[in-house]
Amino acid sequence: MSTEILTIPNALTLLRFCGIPLFIYLTLSLHSNGWAVAVLAVGGATDYFDGKLARAWGQTSRLGELADPAIDRLYILAILIVFFLQDVVPVWLIAVLILRDLILAILTIVLKGSGNGVLKVTYLGKAATFNLMYAFPFLLLAHVENKLGFVAFVVGWSFAIWGVALYISTGITYSIEAIAKIRGGHVINS
Repeated sequence: MSTEILTIPNALTLLRFCGIPLFIYLTLSLHSNGWAVAVLAVGGATDYFDGKLARAWGQTSRLGELADPAIDRLYILAILIVFFLQDVVPVWLIAVLILRDLILAILTIVLKGSGNGVLKVTYLGKAATFNLMYAFPFLLLAHVENKLGFVAFVVGWSFAIWGVALYISTGITYSIEAIAKIRGGHVINS
């Protein structure tokens, strides 16, 4: 693990973080969903490449390890707020995703407070986030009333259904692991 902070992977992570307020501004102030989709696409690409480059170049860092999932959660929260305000997805879906993250945030605080560190992100956890981050731009585009909107609706909900299922599933797995660590029990490996 590298101790360097000024690396290309960390710069990509910072760029992704800067996309969050830009996305909110584009959707809520400028009502420019096309540009907002472009910001989400860049955010998804940087999410992929920051980790890939960090591992390939031996530049993994504690900053990247902590910032990457935190920025993913912030992106998802920002998107869900925008989706709620623009009535893009049902409220129950927003509630389920936020509840999952809230439960894991509380468990993480308790976990760290008990001296157990933080949970490691699993491949399925990354796949859940990937599916959601892939679904969101399509769901935003689905509000266009033409053939593109219809295709975006189908593709967006296809990824969203898988993403939500994986998000809930990994949330349960992470919760079980956290509770086991807090209680001092054996951790279930997934």
